[in-house]
Amino acid sequence: MLIFINNKNGVPIYDQIYSQIKAQIINGTLEEDAPLPSIRNLAKDLHISVITTKRAYEELERNGLIYTAPGKGSFVAVKNTELLREENLRQIEAHLDEVMKLSAFCNLTKKDIISMLDILFEEE
Repeated sequence: MLIFINNKNGVPIYDQIYSQIKAQIINGTLEEDAPLPSIRNLAKDLHISVITTKRAYEELERNGLIYTAPGKGSFVAVKNTELLREENLRQIEAHLDEVMKLSAFCNLTKKDIISMLDILFEEE
């Protein structure tokens, strides 16, 4: 599991950890029931506070992405396909919102955007 901390971007460290682990779970890099590093080991590896790592793990658990087995550690939870679908829909909506903003600058119509999508789907 790779996690990179950027101290210059203004995003809280716990949120960076949460987002990166979540992304690795969603894209399948971290598989169901895969063990996560202990809170202490991850904090040591990243040179951060145990409290920061604990907060990220708590957030992951609260959102159903991981589970903790007392005395054994934290593990990737069984994927909730509805949760994954919802997450993907949110990301698609955010990208489409950006497309709408950019298309307004270029004076593109809805029909132009649909034509572009049709071409992209044909290329698949």
